[in-house]
Amino acid sequence: MTITTVSDVLTTRADELRALASVNEELGKLSDETVQIMRESGVMKLLAPVEYGGTRAHPVEFAETVMKLASLDGSAGWVAGVVGVHPWELELMSPKLQEEIWGESDEVWVSSPYAPMGTATPVEGGYRFSGHWQFSTGTDHSDWVILGAFLGDSEGKPVQPPRFLHVVVPRKDYTIIDDSWNVVGLKGTGSKDVVIDDVFVPEYRALDQAELFAGEVARKAGKTEPIHRLPFYSIFPVGLTSAVIGIAEGALQAHMDYQRERVQINGFKSVEDPYTMYAVSEAAGEISASRDTLLASINRLYDTVAAGGEISLEQRAVARRTQIQAAWRATNAIDMILSRSGGNGLRLNNPVQRFWRDAHMGLAHAIHVPGPSYHGAILTEIGVEPAANLVWAV
Repeated sequence: MTITTVSDVLTTRADELRALASVNEELGKLSDETVQIMRESGVMKLLAPVEYGGTRAHPVEFAETVMKLASLDGSAGWVAGVVGVHPWELELMSPKLQEEIWGESDEVWVSSPYAPMGTATPVEGGYRFSGHWQFSTGTDHSDWVILGAFLGDSEGKPVQPPRFLHVVVPRKDYTIIDDSWNVVGLKGTGSKDVVIDDVFVPEYRALDQAELFAGEVARKAGKTEPIHRLPFYSIFPVGLTSAVIGIAEGALQAHMDYQRERVQINGFKSVEDPYTMYAVSEAAGEISASRDTLLASINRLYDTVAAGGEISLEQRAVARRTQIQAAWRATNAIDMILSRSGGNGLRLNNPVQRFWRDAHMGLAHAIHVPGPSYHGAILTEIGVEPAANLVWAV
């Protein structure tokens, strides 16, 4: 399925997706109707293996599709941006695991998170695994989960210095905490807690995070496609930032629809108010610039590996800074929009306020924390080797 087909489906079903956004928010997870539209569109298969119905699409195509979906429903776009990246990583793992996940149905979703909120203790043939994770986006509609873990020692305590794993677990081995997602924004993502209590995980369902970040996992798997030669932190953040930008585009469109007929308290139409229109136009320019800079950055990285080159630490770091800045820039633009919406812009039946809440929730994700990434980026440009904690952030 090509990006044109995906976009066509989303465009055709746009009114339905917009209408379902408030339903998803009320449910605290995506509705079955929204999930079905997403499945029909193919958005979740853009980065999936071709052997299981995927397309291994260009990351720009993935980003643009996530933006489109997020502009209709922020929560649906966020789920696509997070869960839609996981097939990229799973294709680097054991073929046996891929067959377990997608062998019977290539529609299976795999959730996360990657934060090491559990410990995997080595035993014969694999690991004993326990933990409690927050923020498992889209977990209600997923049949597997990728979880971050500390590697444990013989006593089950994290080894020192810490080593991190990504561990893949089937739905029967974890519990979803249903009442654990009570938040201000992105309510429809259903990003609930999951718990695992002393489960055995075969060795082939885990991989070393450091090897993944360094590209060793892709090399060992014999993956030479450009999409798999991108560093983890050059592909994983793309979906999340694309969702934030798409949310900003949705906010802008909803705001313009609202302002078109709005009459201000002084009796003037908003479209006749040069101050309001200036601010809205400035916000529109900021959102457009956010989109363009993110996509250009992705293209530069992809073109480098497609031409047979290697991505340097400086390139990685600058791309991460660009990605983070794009999210902040787009969200700041939504603030400008909301401040020109008047009291009616904050009514719960006005989608502008939901987009505003969704964007700020997305900006709070750890992938959008600017400090370490900005620090690491400027050090590489100055020619100073960043410390390990900064390198990790890029």
